[in-house]
Amino acid sequence: MTANELPYIYRVTKYDPADRDEFGRYVGVEDSISDHGPVEAAYLAAVAAFAEETGVQQLEIREPEIAGFVNFGLDAPVDGYGLEALFPSDLSGYHDGAQVPVAVGLELVRAMLRDNGAWCRLEVEGRFFVHVGYDQYVYVGSIDPCERAQMRACALGLFAERIDASPYAPDFDESGPQRPADDDFWLQLHLAIPRNEAILLEEGYVQNASRWHRISCENLDSMRARLTPRAQLAVWPDLSTDLEATRDAFPEDDLIELVWEDSAGQITSRIGDAKQDAEMIAHLASARAAAVLPVTMDERHPLITAVLPDSDGVLRARWRTTPTPSDLRWSLLKTFHRGQIRTGTVTSISNFGVFVDLGGIDGMVSVAELSWRHFDHPSEIVEVGQEVTVQVLDVDMARERMALSLKALQEDPWPELGRTHPSGRMVSGRVTKLAPFGAFVRVIDGFEGLVHNSELADRHIEAPEQVVQVGDEVHVKILEIDVHRRRISLSRKQAHEEDPGISTPAG
Repeated sequence: MTANELPYIYRVTKYDPADRDEFGRYVGVEDSISDHGPVEAAYLAAVAAFAEETGVQQLEIREPEIAGFVNFGLDAPVDGYGLEALFPSDLSGYHDGAQVPVAVGLELVRAMLRDNGAWCRLEVEGRFFVHVGYDQYVYVGSIDPCERAQMRACALGLFAERIDASPYAPDFDESGPQRPADDDFWLQLHLAIPRNEAILLEEGYVQNASRWHRISCENLDSMRARLTPRAQLAVWPDLSTDLEATRDAFPEDDLIELVWEDSAGQITSRIGDAKQDAEMIAHLASARAAAVLPVTMDERHPLITAVLPDSDGVLRARWRTTPTPSDLRWSLLKTFHRGQIRTGTVTSISNFGVFVDLGGIDGMVSVAELSWRHFDHPSEIVEVGQEVTVQVLDVDMARERMALSLKALQEDPWPELGRTHPSGRMVSGRVTKLAPFGAFVRVIDGFEGLVHNSELADRHIEAPEQVVQVGDEVHVKILEIDVHRRRISLSRKQAHEEDPGISTPAG
């Protein structure tokens, strides 16, 4: 059940509903700036009453923010985003999914009422929520009608109006799957790290603030363990040590985000005017390495994005990242699974296999999976533009690869071959290739068998070239068709012994 699906939702305010115009806008005289005295205490007491009547003792922090949701009004800014007494200076414990007692939740409500630079949703899934809006509006949802809490709010001088929905309920785009930072994601990062180098990881630990990390093969696992639960992750190319080139990348008239590593190895970012921000330019001058990133979302193009799942592997975070081309490929790959039958179009042919477009994503049919029968080149089996039906053999999410098979959908001819061509049968064929140990002969419907050196002639030979050449037509006897190992054993010598008039095995 989502927040706005709860049956009882109330807008708790100090504003009299009678003081609203026909459009629902407040037109009364009550001020809209925060009040640190009796009115604030009344709000907290009302929220506590709703929580108590719903039977709530713990609240879950959802989609926390800092600094980006601020309207200080007449109140002076405070240190620590209004969270200084609640969480450590690094804000550990203030993250999506964190559980806090109702008493801490009330202090978070206090910080939001004062517009002290922090905001979050407080919820108990399927039971209760508290959302704080601008201008002293608080929205409470409950699975229970909370009649006593409504009366308590009225006694405190507040108004608890029944409404249909909270305007601050989560509303994230659900147009496609959100990529989780799972084992496949971390393996992909490991594979993406150039030899002896690193990549840059942006950790969105709250809605609108990031930490930066340089990830190498050596520190990837330890860094992964230290990330904030449910963090939003973005992977970028590594910082550049060419500081002059980084400076040259500054646009003429635009804001940028400068990310730099200082002499102590600390990575920091700053948003400012590329040409006018003297402090930014000074940071760049003293940096070990740096990168320039655009500020607008339309221009920010990380390599990969993901959101950390919970420790049980389930992705419960509701916020979403903007998908990259790699993420879109991942989401397409998620629709495929081993054993699935799909139809696609051959896009290219190479010596090692065939690539097939399956609706926006390519898979490869290796040479071994094209046909049961022998062929010299894949172009003998398919052609570019041909529509084919394939079976998915494997989906490698980390490497973004998919293995396909044409052969898996063809009837295995070997059992029938063993029944129709018993041992001892005489057949003719052409020598296709020579090996140090014997000659391969194509004998039955394109199938090849091996004539071992010991079965090529009635005398000892060192190499098959002493007896036959590629292209020779030979008469051979089937010694064995091994259906399980897909092998045919032949004898030129025994064929001559049984019918000496057809060949001359002495060469």
